[in-house]
Amino acid sequence: MVHDATGALVAVAVDGPSGSGKSSTARGVASRLGWNYVDTGAMYRALTWWLISENVDVSDADAVAARVNEPTLDISVDPATPGVFVNGHEVSAKIRDPHVTESVSAVSAVPAVRERLVAIQREIMERGAVVVEGRDIGTVVAPDAAVKVFLIATKEARAQRRAAEWAHDHGITVENTAAMLDQRDHLDSTRELSPLTQADDAVMIDSTAFTLDEVINQVIAMVRERIPSFATS
Repeated sequence: MVHDATGALVAVAVDGPSGSGKSSTARGVASRLGWNYVDTGAMYRALTWWLISENVDVSDADAVAARVNEPTLDISVDPATPGVFVNGHEVSAKIRDPHVTESVSAVSAVPAVRERLVAIQREIMERGAVVVEGRDIGTVVAPDAAVKVFLIATKEARAQRRAAEWAHDHGITVENTAAMLDQRDHLDSTRELSPLTQADDAVMIDSTAFTLDEVINQVIAMVRERIPSFATS
């Protein structure tokens, strides 16, 4: 991992619930800074998609743990062309299927899954200065990140955003999306291992009333303050 002259880890950790704007914000910050971008949620989705495609009962933690080391997982760290790969095949579109969305929290709660994926994520972070987004970045994956953001939005805003993302392919309504987000929030926040929670030193940003550019600008300002030698935007 990259550190500045003061020893600070040159990383931005962006955590928060589904639909809060993590991906768009993290990609925008990484693009502006010329840094790498890591979508950890896509990795959990990719593993979930692979397990489903292999007919593994994703509600059976033992069955999931028994297969977790089989597929090869990787991601593109270019914010302009993000993508996730399973056994060398790009699966970014497939992992957004509603069945994957419904199953990913259960898979993510399995200790063997988190152990493997956190190790992979940390290896990817070795590639350079990075913006990483997920649910346990500031608390588990990169607790020493120089900048930590906990991004939130109202449930209504989050549901509208996700429904807009999925409507073209799946015809999902805002009401259905809100119910799915409620379930995901509950599972992610109450799981025993690495629950969704705000790190003590993270700055909370409510994206509801801000444009995407305004949120990105707030994060960039934090980078300029805390690791100015790497804030080249």
